[in-house]
Amino acid sequence: MNFNLWPWQHWARVNGGAPALGLPDTTLDWQALSQRVDALAGGFRRQGVREGQGVAFRAKNSADMVLCWLALLQCGARILPLNPQLPDVLLEKLLPGLSITHALVSDSAAPVPGFDSLKVSEGEAWQIEWQPERLVSMTLTSGSSGLPKAAVHTAGAHLASAAGVLSVMDYGPGDSWLLSLPLFHVSGQGILWRWLLAGGRMVVRDLHPLHSALKDCTHASLVPTQLWRLLEQPEPFALREVLLGGAAIPVELTEAAQARGVKCWCGYGLTELASTVCAKSADGLPDVGEALPGREVKIVDEEVWIKATSLACGYWQNGRLVSLLNEQGWFSTRDRGVLRGGRLTILGRLDNQFFSGGEGIQPEEIERVLLAHPAVKQVFVVPVDDAEFGQRPVAVVEAEPDFEVTELARWVEGRVARFQQPVRWLRLPECVKQGGIKISRKAVQDWVAGS
Repeated sequence: MNFNLWPWQHWARVNGGAPALGLPDTTLDWQALSQRVDALAGGFRRQGVREGQGVAFRAKNSADMVLCWLALLQCGARILPLNPQLPDVLLEKLLPGLSITHALVSDSAAPVPGFDSLKVSEGEAWQIEWQPERLVSMTLTSGSSGLPKAAVHTAGAHLASAAGVLSVMDYGPGDSWLLSLPLFHVSGQGILWRWLLAGGRMVVRDLHPLHSALKDCTHASLVPTQLWRLLEQPEPFALREVLLGGAAIPVELTEAAQARGVKCWCGYGLTELASTVCAKSADGLPDVGEALPGREVKIVDEEVWIKATSLACGYWQNGRLVSLLNEQGWFSTRDRGVLRGGRLTILGRLDNQFFSGGEGIQPEEIERVLLAHPAVKQVFVVPVDDAEFGQRPVAVVEAEPDFEVTELARWVEGRVARFQQPVRWLRLPECVKQGGIKISRKAVQDWVAGS
């Protein structure tokens, strides 16, 4: 769809009385939502927010924060969403290169170092012209080491990402998608832009307990563990389609969901591509499906290369955009994969492969097997130096508190080759969970080397 107005204004004009944003105690229709955004944009304008400026946004999901997000867009701001758990020492290194002029912080989040927070207040209605090619977001990549990069997207790129997903998932007016992922993650932004493109309803609620949050939602983005827990509840629910991510998806789960009337989708996405690149109906097979409309995928020297209308304009570095494209005009993902019949299978990160006794080990292959164990929540397989073999694999596991991780040594026998079997089993320590967009594999490897 080609909008001539801001998406929420478009829906207010063509379907103003339809439900737009589900809140804990009420639902705003598109007309009321648009009016709230107008007034909040006026409040930010009065405080000095101008087109093209960068605004750091440190908050957990809430109804107010969704409205503020839209209002900042309507001011022409470039939003940098920040995980509230990011430490100040990281932000002090990161923010100077990202051209930030303002910050907005929710009541529950710590201040952004070096900035006074904007106040959430209303003013005279304000907007700048809708332009799909305006830069609207700076999303931090979850790099395995070093400072994260900020991938910058236009509104048009986000909408292209949404259109690709909605070409396979059936979501529109009359449907409700739960905002189950944080907006500081590109997958959370994916939910927001699908909502804006389709003109359905987005629901913002406390996610605990999940079955209550989902009580009247037809769509959700979940990890397999969440779906398992939901299916254990005897109460009926409205859920019809689920986009699954984050772990291996057992066929038993998708079959149990289908029996309750829930269709499961899975796929492959990246921050730089504004979320999902490939998707399929979850079938238990290891591939992630075919490229969605607007995406092209090919394999060059085992590496996944992508072209897409949803690709970021570049990384923001010291006031300018640095292109993501290689010399051939493609985005080199550093993911190792294969294409068979147009369907992509991701084997792991090229950077993570190591050799043990001359055998190549791709850690993600072992991790996928271990994640199938019901007690395992998260696992990293990293190399340690070995005089005889060069390197050997060690498993660092986050598991249920009463589970002894060394029991996995016996469980993994017969499931992976002998040279792939970890020589040590360690429990994931709290010290490596702190301070990143996600847990750094390098930090895990450094901890193992020093333990």
